[in-house]
Amino acid sequence: MEAPSIAILVPVLARPLSAAPLVASIRQSTTVQHSITFLCSPEDQKEIDACKETGARVEICPFPTGSGNFAKKTNHGFRVTSEPFIFCGADDLTFTPGWDFAALDVAEATGAGVIGTWDGANPVVMKGQHSTHSLVRRSYAEDPGCTVDGTGAIYCELYDHQLVDNEMCETAQSRGAWAFADRSRVLHHHPLYDRRTAMDPTYEKALKNSKGDRILFMRRRRLWQRELREQHRAAIRRR
Repeated sequence: MEAPSIAILVPVLARPLSAAPLVASIRQSTTVQHSITFLCSPEDQKEIDACKETGARVEICPFPTGSGNFAKKTNHGFRVTSEPFIFCGADDLTFTPGWDFAALDVAEATGAGVIGTWDGANPVVMKGQHSTHSLVRRSYAEDPGCTVDGTGAIYCELYDHQLVDNEMCETAQSRGAWAFADRSRVLHHHPLYDRRTAMDPTYEKALKNSKGDRILFMRRRRLWQRELREQHRAAIRRR
């Protein structure tokens, strides 16, 4: 059976030099049918120009840079693409050969809505318990959606930046809709884990409200825990 196609979504901000190496990595390592969509801020012209030069699709998002920008861009990318799978990407990744088949194999074997990939960086990811960049089944994002309360088809838009991936993964885990593809290797070059990667204004923006994002995450965690309890009660009533 032919492998389904993947929409690779790449929210970007003020890193024009990263566009070409990222696209080269994707094209060298991805063999299934796929599209690459850069999601740009309307005022970020240097980034827009650099992304267009790669030949990939460029979407200029209909909102300015601000709080929740990363999540909003990913959700916008979900809305403007149609492939049956979405990969939640970024511009500080290196794709390795076979990443696509490894993730799709796990998706087919498990039926999971969210399939985690191995990033070679985050210690929780390395244990197979989380994923910073995941493959998402479109039908799952459509129904029930990756957030419990409809605050984003893929990522919750209430956070400033941090922990949107944690919410998506924990929600899927609580639903039994999560799987981890340890052979799907998409390396994450983040300065918190990779000393060769320099901190820049985009990373600084992402980290500036980490405390507030953490407080919000701990408060929202009750939502998917409550959903899980309600599912258990419903299952008991059906017996």
